[in-house]
Amino acid sequence: MPITFRTELNPTDCAAIRSLVESTGVFNAVELDCAVELADERLKEGPASGYHFVFAELDGRVVGYACYGPIALTIGSYDLYWIAVDKSVQGQGLGRKIMDHVAEIILREGGRHIYIETSTKPHYQATRAFYERCGCPLVATLEDFYAPGDGKAIYYKKV
Repeated sequence: MPITFRTELNPTDCAAIRSLVESTGVFNAVELDCAVELADERLKEGPASGYHFVFAELDGRVVGYACYGPIALTIGSYDLYWIAVDKSVQGQGLGRKIMDHVAEIILREGGRHIYIETSTKPHYQATRAFYERCGCPLVATLEDFYAPGDGKAIYYKKV
């Protein structure tokens, strides 16, 4: 796949993010809204929002993206808020390429660590397996964090 990466966020990316995240079939309506809200916040506040983006494009179409940012009151620690790949191109290594690209950017910015949070619900098993394949071990689980029966799994990546 001739994938190109970009880090600039354009107003049209909000619709692309919604479409892409929805295509995965993993996230609910509230989560879809949250993904778009982070992009809206970046468009309004610029870098001061703390949200940074990487977009993967195939023939000019957004087919994957990540949103990340520095964790306040830390030195070199970052959160990976979102990473998603369009269902039509999943399983081709694009998610790993996006993860690696984000890690390279964070390293250049002086970052040392990436923390990733996701649900422990069964339908997130593929997501958790993806993080582990990317070399991100599970470092903590918080039971019933999001809701009864829905814990938080926290993964870690050293950059």
